[in-house]
Amino acid sequence: MHVILDLSRLLAAGWRGIAAGIDRVELAYARHFAGRACSFTGQSPWGFYTELPRDLALGLVAALLKDSRAEAKALAGAGYAALAGAVGRTRLTRRIAAAPGRVFIIVSHAGLHEAAPIAALKAEGARFLPMLHDLIPITHPEFTSRKQIERHPKRIETILELADAVLISSRATGDTLAALHPGRTLPPMHLVRFGTDIAACPPGAIAPPAEPYFVTLGTIEPRKNHLLLLNLWREMPKGPRLVIIGRRGWESEAACRLLDRHTAFRGQVEEAGRLDDGQTAALLRGACALLFPTFVEGYGIPLAEALTMGVPAICSDIPSLRELGDGVPDFVDPLDGPGWREAILDYAEPDSPRRAAQLARIPGWHPPSWEAHFAAVERAITTLA
Repeated sequence: MHVILDLSRLLAAGWRGIAAGIDRVELAYARHFAGRACSFTGQSPWGFYTELPRDLALGLVAALLKDSRAEAKALAGAGYAALAGAVGRTRLTRRIAAAPGRVFIIVSHAGLHEAAPIAALKAEGARFLPMLHDLIPITHPEFTSRKQIERHPKRIETILELADAVLISSRATGDTLAALHPGRTLPPMHLVRFGTDIAACPPGAIAPPAEPYFVTLGTIEPRKNHLLLLNLWREMPKGPRLVIIGRRGWESEAACRLLDRHTAFRGQVEEAGRLDDGQTAALLRGACALLFPTFVEGYGIPLAEALTMGVPAICSDIPSLRELGDGVPDFVDPLDGPGWREAILDYAEPDSPRRAAQLARIPGWHPPSWEAHFAAVERAITTLA
């Protein structure tokens, strides 16, 4: 039962020196499969897939796990050089042809818009098991780039035409896929919710605010709806504090202008930027609640992290978060400013009844784990192989 794991996205993350978002999911897969029969591959500059030297791939994984940016960039550069040669391509196709039934896994969306290289591996005898994270570029194009809007329908078509099965992190994603393709036969769907390691992290070297505060976690971009929170805090100059964890991202100019120019935010809104897991955990632990007013999610990792740590959450009333939260968080429509303000001010009170009620619900919530995630993945692989 040999797995071929695509690391194309991790190579890009290594070149940047940072693994974030979906990169970290691919990192978890590389770490999981490193101890078993597995080959690592990446997409060459000419499109076809090439086997990566195992030592190089594992070195890149180790460098990203310990946040060694210079080492990760050097190894990513060596990886790209390896992909440019033909030796790895021959080795990969021979490996598949020698034992048909090997399972080719793409955890990110990287390369899915190009069906021909994947079809070539299938023609050699490989089974294809991709992960579909979301359909946001199709259902909510206003929150994505033109490139993603162009590529995502092609990715979906590749999945529908070539996938032997599909990994999804929420039933909501599978339901959306079915609704977009009525009457079409879909590949088998395997639900694999992401685990989180943040609760086990030792507290990082960061001092939480002394007064009541809330945390919002995620890249600053329009989809995450930071503007709603910033506009609320502009009207609450003497209210609780807001700590924003996450780097500035795509088309976030309006939010960034507010953060840079609005004097009323000084002392009330803190932009912490990108933090490591230990620092994030330290700030989450002391927060009145996680605020997650996102417009759309395929899964909702910040919500999983908060509830796993026993931290209450006020989040958007959208299908994926309803599914993940399982009745525990307080849900508010992402456009309901007064509803968010009311919930925030209630949770900021030391004797908040709504916060106390959620704290009482959290012990009944079952945290998703990487152990359960990979048990489901292994079942899917066994079925295909």
